[in-house]
Amino acid sequence: MQREVRDEIVRFALASPENRCREGEGRYFDEPLVGFASAADPLFTEYKKVIGPFHRTPLEWMATEPDAQAVLQGTVICWILPITRKTRESNRREHAWPSREWAHTRNYGEKFNNFVRQHVVAFLSGRGHRALAPQLSPAWRRIDDTPKGIASTWSERHAAYAAGLGTFSLNDGLITERGIAHRCGSVITDLVLSPTKRSGADPRGNCLYFRDGSCGICIDRCPAGALSRGGHDKPKCRQYLHGDIPRAVGERFQVSEIGCGLCQTMVPCEGMIPRGKEQPTPGGDSP
Repeated sequence: MQREVRDEIVRFALASPENRCREGEGRYFDEPLVGFASAADPLFTEYKKVIGPFHRTPLEWMATEPDAQAVLQGTVICWILPITRKTRESNRREHAWPSREWAHTRNYGEKFNNFVRQHVVAFLSGRGHRALAPQLSPAWRRIDDTPKGIASTWSERHAAYAAGLGTFSLNDGLITERGIAHRCGSVITDLVLSPTKRSGADPRGNCLYFRDGSCGICIDRCPAGALSRGGHDKPKCRQYLHGDIPRAVGERFQVSEIGCGLCQTMVPCEGMIPRGKEQPTPGGDSP
């Protein structure tokens, strides 16, 4: 069943017309990466300390379902939707605002990500399993004022880390084998599947800055000044994303949800896991 689930996510992503760019040719996303985490993994309980007590475990999410029954095991199915090279290249050239291609991927590509969530839930439900996508649940909410900054009741990035799909970076992104330029999603189910092994013990091991101090390029790429060697200033980043950028390019690009993505492009981890101090040219891709 594990292979069947993975193959279905890949098939849907590559075949869906919703994953086609509205302007020009090509897709928003390349072939997905798929990983699995046990719904009972203690790491999800640890997230209540790392993120906040409001962050729900997978089993707590299952309990929010109508007519919910006690579930003691299950799986968190996670995927990474890598942004295409063409879109990443367009954003490398920008220094203040996202490119049109990047803005469309953030807006329409995330709508497609919701279709993936809905499809995976329907795929599992059709086979007799309970399933839900926290991001689409009425119980999901963003919390603006926490000791760790802006957070939510479910983090797609933290779920993907638990599923062995990548590690965190200086800018709070997730560096996967296809790099940091992506969207991610997840579905929780009572279907029990084998967890994907997490690589290494360091939750920031794929980031060159944390690995050997040889990077920090994303700091200079941030037009909002929201990145420093001390980390990610979420309020400053959010003001730029939801205040400055929409006023500058929202109407021009005809989008309501706009991501910047400058710190995710023209950096060594854009399309791959950097190998070390002998790092590739910023913007490099996996072979």
